[in-house]
Amino acid sequence: MSTAFCAVVLAGGTASRLGGADKASIELHGRTLLAHALDALVDASEVVVVGDPVPTERPVTFCRESPRYGGPVAALLTGVDALLRAPRTVGVLAVDMPHVTWGTFRRLQEAAEGRDGAALLGPDGRRQLALVLDAGRLAAVRPDHEGQHAMAVRRLLEPLDLADVAATGDEHRDVDTWSDLRDL
Repeated sequence: MSTAFCAVVLAGGTASRLGGADKASIELHGRTLLAHALDALVDASEVVVVGDPVPTERPVTFCRESPRYGGPVAALLTGVDALLRAPRTVGVLAVDMPHVTWGTFRRLQEAAEGRDGAALLGPDGRRQLALVLDAGRLAAVRPDHEGQHAMAVRRLLEPLDLADVAATGDEHRDVDTWSDLRDL
């Protein structure tokens, strides 16, 4: 059974610059970063969170990448594998981007039409971990299991025809340090 849009939230990193804190459980404006991420993916019919299970208001599937802390590519592909339905498109969001909204994902989905996907572009010209990808095209460029470990997302996405969608406001900002959280 295929569905149009499913999503993967990347929440299993080491958060070394945060002293190993669980980013998904960190609160901003009285809500966890995971709650903010799930709000941004409200249009997804199914969401997989790649990270340790934590309480959520919305039903999601939790899983861990193999190997643990194998990096964002391993997490993304593990999350796609954990989806119960085969999606047409997959939304991907790093849990530490609390200013990405459902509107951001709608812009990404619109820009992805007729292409392999779309990526949020920060003001510095770098693609962020807020993406919409055609599931079939992602499967076509997928490396073998060994090739996923510590692979750069940029390298995975190189063969894909992605539309770049400029971030508005603070959409591109993430939480890598306690100072980042304070500044948000």
